[in-house]
Amino acid sequence: MRRLVGLTWLVRAWAVLVLCVPAWAQSPSSGDYPLAAGDVIRVQVFQNQDLTLETRISESGTISYPLIGTVRLGGLTVAAAERRIAEALRTGGFLQNPQVTLLLTQVRGSQVSVLGQVSRPGRFPLESTNTRLTDMLANAGGATPSGDDVVIVSGEREGKPFRRTVDLPALFLQPGSAEDLLLQAGDVVYVHRAPMFYVFGEAQRPGAFRVDRDLTVMQAIAQAGGPTPRGTLRRLQLHRTQADGTVQTFEPAMTERIQPNDVLQLRESLF
Repeated sequence: MRRLVGLTWLVRAWAVLVLCVPAWAQSPSSGDYPLAAGDVIRVQVFQNQDLTLETRISESGTISYPLIGTVRLGGLTVAAAERRIAEALRTGGFLQNPQVTLLLTQVRGSQVSVLGQVSRPGRFPLESTNTRLTDMLANAGGATPSGDDVVIVSGEREGKPFRRTVDLPALFLQPGSAEDLLLQAGDVVYVHRAPMFYVFGEAQRPGAFRVDRDLTVMQAIAQAGGPTPRGTLRRLQLHRTQADGTVQTFEPAMTERIQPNDVLQLRESLF
């Protein structure tokens, strides 16, 4: 019984520790993470306590390390950074066989911002050099039901402003799509609010609804529950705002495609 209780306590303690570890540290791909300006690292050398250093990578991608001076770490993986510091200590004649351990304690540099209509908006680290748009959307919990079908990715490529509008469903319906962009540090992924249409008058459920692709007037009325017992589909009116701001009012066909900000009015039956 005592052994069982002890095992249960260990399992619970392990679960708490896992939940407390940052998401980037839990990922098996964190070793591919490229160090960047602003990241905080802790460097230790086995059996050389005096060489322990916790520091922030500068804007130029370098740190100042005891004995060897300035070391460029920006763009390197954790393993590559460990090897660079060890090699500098060895070639400088300070240690014969240095065993260097580097721990990434705070991710500040290589991050992507995911904003708008997603479940968990925020900033997320690039856990590897081949992080794609779908990976980052998954980190943010995906688009909410009110999110649009397009995603806007902006940032810089080769020193020039970059902006791309990506069809979100196509990313998943077409495996290997070229639109599944490789993200870079500083990119911003934005999911806008989906366009809406409106139904009022003698409808079962008047209100605002999401404009789905190729949505027809008949389907829009069905989303609103159809007409009430006092309502009728005769003399149905659609109010549509034009590019110049004027509103066009007409009786639509049931196959008419709904556009953003359309307003459907169901009238009361005269008989």
